[in-house]
Amino acid sequence: MAGNRAPGGRAADGRAGGRGSGGAVGSVSRALDERFGTAGFARKALRKAFPDQWSFLVGEIAMYSFVIILLTGVYLTLFFKPSMHEVIYNGSYTKLRGVKMSEAYASSLKISFDVRGGLLVRQIHHWATLIFMGSILVHLLRNFFSGAFRKPRELNWIIGVTMLVLVMVNGLFGYSLPDDLLSGTGIRILEGVIAGIPLVGSYLVMFVFGGEFPGSDIIPRLYVVHVLLIPGLLAALIPLHAVVLTWRQTHTQFPGKGSTNTTVRGYPFFPVFMAKTSALFLWVLGVTTLLAAFVQINPIWLFGPYDPGAISAGSQPDWYMGWLEGSLRIMPAWEITAWGHTVSMSVLVPALVVPGVLFTGLAVYPFVERWVTGDHQIHHLLDRPRDVPARTGIGAGGIAFYGLLWLAGGNDVLANKFDVSLYATTWFFRVAVILGPVLAYIVAYRICLGLQRRDLGLVEHGLETGIIRQSPDGRFSEVERHLPEERIAAITDPRPAPAVDLSVPPPVDGIDDPRGRHLKGRVRAALNRRFRADLATAPERPEPSEQRELAESEHGPR
Repeated sequence: MAGNRAPGGRAADGRAGGRGSGGAVGSVSRALDERFGTAGFARKALRKAFPDQWSFLVGEIAMYSFVIILLTGVYLTLFFKPSMHEVIYNGSYTKLRGVKMSEAYASSLKISFDVRGGLLVRQIHHWATLIFMGSILVHLLRNFFSGAFRKPRELNWIIGVTMLVLVMVNGLFGYSLPDDLLSGTGIRILEGVIAGIPLVGSYLVMFVFGGEFPGSDIIPRLYVVHVLLIPGLLAALIPLHAVVLTWRQTHTQFPGKGSTNTTVRGYPFFPVFMAKTSALFLWVLGVTTLLAAFVQINPIWLFGPYDPGAISAGSQPDWYMGWLEGSLRIMPAWEITAWGHTVSMSVLVPALVVPGVLFTGLAVYPFVERWVTGDHQIHHLLDRPRDVPARTGIGAGGIAFYGLLWLAGGNDVLANKFDVSLYATTWFFRVAVILGPVLAYIVAYRICLGLQRRDLGLVEHGLETGIIRQSPDGRFSEVERHLPEERIAAITDPRPAPAVDLSVPPPVDGIDDPRGRHLKGRVRAALNRRFRADLATAPERPEPSEQRELAESEHGPR
């Protein structure tokens, strides 16, 4: 049915009839808006403010690394053959000519030596994966220490932890595809971990490998998971994590002048943030390409084809899987035999229990902290790590735990380089992985307290100038320069409290409060008291007073 038109040739709803003044672009924009309602979202998205703080760009680095991984991965799939069929190599690398190997390894050598630009693209792909993994970890740590996981961003946090696990698994599968000696060693460890699962381990090995190790199906199956399944999941989760939820919520920001829990101080997405993020993509691409061109990584031709009977020393996985290798190396050779079954704790605990506790703990931490703190407020204003010492200490302990396991993954290399006993390094890491996180918690906690006291000194007294004056009565004092409000706003501006008081009231007339009658309530109150013990509170701004001018120092002491 034709619509009514107003005088002057305009439709009754105010839009110009016919082609209008917008031309082809305007027509396309109107067509999309009529069908999908994009105009309102686009206007809001282009005006969305983004804080001008460098740490927010770490997530952008992860996203752009993923784009590079996809582009280079598509190129590599054109030449890679995911087959374990045995062939005789007759390619350009003369040292391996006449050697029997799988088609997967032969095609990887072909990519490296016979395909134009193949080695560069393969190394870009590998370096981009490492940068992707590193930026995800840094981004996750930034969100943890600043409290960005709190309400209403719990779902975004869980998605981030899920992506972390998926990227680790996909990286493991990716560097296993060439079927060289190093990657085959990793697959052998994977087979041992699967076989160590009680009751069903042997059946799972037969299912995954298609028979006895190494079988003939593992490379094709890893290939499908690596190039199709996990990238598809990441392609769905990354836009949800980085775009949809971010645009639907107020952007987080650190405290400072003009920043509150309800307003965002920053620049609009277009054109300022768009220009910055485009330049950042070019930087990520450029740095990755330079690394690939000048820093060799994973030279598979030096390792040779995988041989289940070969024994190698000093084999190390990529850094993001080193912690799992270390966990396997330092676990004592414990076994439990019951009801006719033997459970190998030396595999079950480090390869399944430790990762399960680590990633499950990460996923549920926002809900655990909410239970401990009783904080149900909406937080758009982030915490400075020094202001919440308990959380910062927990994060430092987690980093120490991860780092010590990562170092333990190279205990044989450390023993060789420093000429110490392998057993000494193993026992050192067994003790350190327990005591190290505790020590890291204490040190980080004390550093936070010291930084809080420093902030109070800056607010009350200002900066020390190093200029000493003598008063008429003979006393000496140092000239202090009071900071402007912009410098101390992050310290003095009010912000939502990260915790509320959940202490159990004392008994009244001999009757205990209901919260203290059960162990759960008493534990919660104790944890709440520990969390609130040294939370930073915003000090009062100093009263306006006559500032000491530094220019007076030119007259010298009086």
